Amino acid sequence: MEYEFRRNTLTGTVMASFSMDHEALGFWFVEELGESAEKYAEICQVVAKLQSNQLINWRLVGKALSIELDSEQARVFANELENGEEFELEYAMSLYDGESEAYCGLEDFQSVLENWHLFLTEKH
Repeated sequence: MEYEFRRNTLTGTVMASFSMDHEALGFWFVEELGESAEKYAEICQVVAKLQSNQLINWRLVGKALSIELDSEQARVFANELENGEEFELEYAMSLYDGESEAYCGLEDFQSVLENWHLFLTEKH
């Protein structure tokens, strides 16, 4: 999984670009986590509890995207996916959901989370 964090030099807006099939993670970091030190600290505590088996799983429902963590992986998904709607597609067609759902290992997620925090706290 490749990713890049950038800050718009004119507006100061942060952006996160993730490789194909992981785009939803980028949206989640920007739109749901943002620059909130409180959310960052909470999620770091949750990851530590999951890694030490003090917690089985955890979910944070956001405005547009939610995140689920367990001891092995992180899942970011659009809240719309939880409403159970099924789309009927023609034969040989598939729905690309890389922008609405993404998975990664918990250790990879932890690394991205730490890098996000470092990026936000850098002098710019």
